[in-house]
Amino acid sequence: MTLEDTTGSATPPDDYLKRRALRRGSAGWLLLTGLGVAYVVSGDFSGWNIGLSKGGFGGLAVATLLMGAMYACLVFALAELSAILPTAGGGYGFARRALGTWGGFLTGTAILIEYILAPAAISIFIGDYVESLGLFGLESGWPVYLACFAIFIGIHLWGVGEALRFSLIVTAIAVAALLIFALGALGDFQAGGLDDIPVDENAYGANSWLPYGLLGIWAAFPFGMWFFLGVEGVPLAAEEAKDPVRSMPKALALSMSILVLLAVVTFFAATGAQGAAAIQEAGNPLVVALQGDGEPTALSRFVNYAGLAGLVASFFSLIYAGSRQLFALSRAGYLPRFLSLTSRRKSPYLGLLIPGAIGFALAAGTGNGARMLNIAVFGATISYALMALSHIVLRRREPHLERPYRTPGGVVTSSVAFVLALSALVATFLVDREAAFMALGVYAIALAYFAFYSRHRLVAGAPEEEFAALAAAEAELTRD
Repeated sequence: MTLEDTTGSATPPDDYLKRRALRRGSAGWLLLTGLGVAYVVSGDFSGWNIGLSKGGFGGLAVATLLMGAMYACLVFALAELSAILPTAGGGYGFARRALGTWGGFLTGTAILIEYILAPAAISIFIGDYVESLGLFGLESGWPVYLACFAIFIGIHLWGVGEALRFSLIVTAIAVAALLIFALGALGDFQAGGLDDIPVDENAYGANSWLPYGLLGIWAAFPFGMWFFLGVEGVPLAAEEAKDPVRSMPKALALSMSILVLLAVVTFFAATGAQGAAAIQEAGNPLVVALQGDGEPTALSRFVNYAGLAGLVASFFSLIYAGSRQLFALSRAGYLPRFLSLTSRRKSPYLGLLIPGAIGFALAAGTGNGARMLNIAVFGATISYALMALSHIVLRRREPHLERPYRTPGGVVTSSVAFVLALSALVATFLVDREAAFMALGVYAIALAYFAFYSRHRLVAGAPEEEFAALAAAEAELTRD
């Protein structure tokens, strides 16, 4: 049986993959760990606190615990999958192997929605920070958004090694600032402030810890996710990593451990310093936690500037993730193939420029960062469910597949991630129904494109397609 018969894909010209090659060996475990933290760190500075207005301290605490468990289980599953399939496709590549072409496209599209919308939202938040800090007399608006995309995409075009080192430095500054913030805020910690949000007597199960009742826990899920949203993108760097079989699981475990620590200290320190009610709607909750309604202090100013560093770190790394997901889908033919062409420095230049242009247009045209983040969360939860399902299917279908790293708990672990991801997906409708339906609309258009056009034009020589073809051939030999 030929490769074309097995996959329904076309064999590419000899130079096809040479023109779509990334720079291998550019990132070791340290840079990969920094990348994992960079994806997420901006969420510690703002956004999560809105969950207090949905579930109160108790509701958000339980939601964060459950979402942390979901991410931990998912990261363990992804560590195994990335050691098996170390390609730039990440979650899409895993789903392609386990769930076929439809599963691969569904997963890849969901990830792409997350990584195009999230940078657009964060560019708006960067603009707000620049304006509030009075930097260069600039106001939040399209010139600031354009500068963000132009400068940081330019660094990515320079080269992946340089880009990840820049990201590591900015991330280290943001993490250090969070720890310094926690030390300062814990000095004002008062347990009574944790449950000072008025109780909604009409909510089922409401009390001082759950002022919005049991349903408030569910509504707080998306905000509990903000402490971890994006860490799953580390496998997208597998094709550019040094020894990905070993470095990828290590980096995933370390970055998740750091993020759990930051989530715990930030959540308790910020809420206890001024009370849950004071910070639940704040755009800069850490600054409010330090100074309340009083005058800025040296520490609050430092944290305010560090918040900008955190936003830059996440913006910068999410651009990277989006470009690699687009690159992989394009190289395999799921999206137009020209999008995966790489430059002399082995950067997917169109994969950086086109999502950047889309992100800038969305930011400049809407100015609604919260709405775009909610759409990004919707895409993320779909991808989490499909990636967890991919782990379960591969464990069941290919039990003898060589696994250099094995997920602790096996399919039980990935099953927990799967159930919690579906619960988080439903929760997005409780937070912003319009955003969820917008994301569904984008998803539907993408699926129509795949159904009627691109699934008939897949590239057999792409790494993800080759893995799938080999699996199909081995299965046929086993049956024979």
